[in-house]
Amino acid sequence: MDFYENIRSGKTEAVEQMLKQDPSLANQKDEKGFPPIVLATYNEQPEVSKVLLGHAADIDAKDVAGNTALMGVCFKGNLEIARLLINRGADVNARNFGGATPLIFAAMFNQLEITHLLLENGADKSMRDVKGNTAYTYAQKAENPKLQELLKP
Repeated sequence: MDFYENIRSGKTEAVEQMLKQDPSLANQKDEKGFPPIVLATYNEQPEVSKVLLGHAADIDAKDVAGNTALMGVCFKGNLEIARLLINRGADVNARNFGGATPLIFAAMFNQLEITHLLLENGADKSMRDVKGNTAYTYAQKAENPKLQELLKP
């Protein structure tokens, strides 16, 4: 099984062994342009994510759309991995190529707990994407009063 398939499948020990043999794998993108940390977090593999970060994976590495691991987690809603990334120093105000931030993704996908976490860790709710929308704009579209209250300007 190849390195990226081991990441997707959560084969922590295999990933660890491959990284020991070739440390450069920690930041080598797959054939579709996805960094290992993005693959691990998007596939909800917290233990593999820890191994990658322990081998100096770039926590803010971007995929082909400019998304970071934290952005993907905010989209998918995995609070455990969101905490891991934030505790390890992920940029809570990173922007993808469309100007979206982790907070915008959390609001867009109605992720109340992750929104709380991001705000507690310095996420800027005034940031706008390329369409001019803030996280609050997306909270309004999600029709979640609690989310709207949190993100109110």
